[in-house]
Amino acid sequence: MSLGAGLILVLAACGGGGGGATDEADSSATATSKDVTFEAAKLGGGTLSSASFKGKDTVLWFWAPWCTICRGEAPDVTSVAAAFDGEIEVIGVAGRGEEPAMEDFVSDTDTGALTHVVDDSGSIWSDYGVAAQPSFAFIDDDGSVEVHIGALGEAALTKQMDALVAS
Repeated sequence: MSLGAGLILVLAACGGGGGGATDEADSSATATSKDVTFEAAKLGGGTLSSASFKGKDTVLWFWAPWCTICRGEAPDVTSVAAAFDGEIEVIGVAGRGEEPAMEDFVSDTDTGALTHVVDDSGSIWSDYGVAAQPSFAFIDDDGSVEVHIGALGEAALTKQMDALVAS
């Protein structure tokens, strides 16, 4: 594989959104009412069941430990999550890496205030139709889901979460 082809592959695998989070949606969004259920190991121990957020506004943030775009958007995700604390649960869904690297990502990005689950099989990503990171699944308390593929900056993420609370 040539260096150019390898670079294109890496950029595509990391969401293809460019050099970091922006304040505009930089990819696509799809809506679904699919009822996804899962139970997954949490980073740091324990398990999380999707049943725990049934009837609650929830955001799943899909990230990979080696994704530079995910690292770049981490401060925005934690800031917006803190602003909506008590209204929306934000859960990191880590995939495409080994658990020690996932733990390092959480430590390096100071996202430990969020709950993070390990999706080492990729089944949660697949069930939500997520093929690239970063991505978000906005789950309304009525069970409807909107999936956004790509990074969101602080303003766009806040707008999405405001809409989630208002619905």
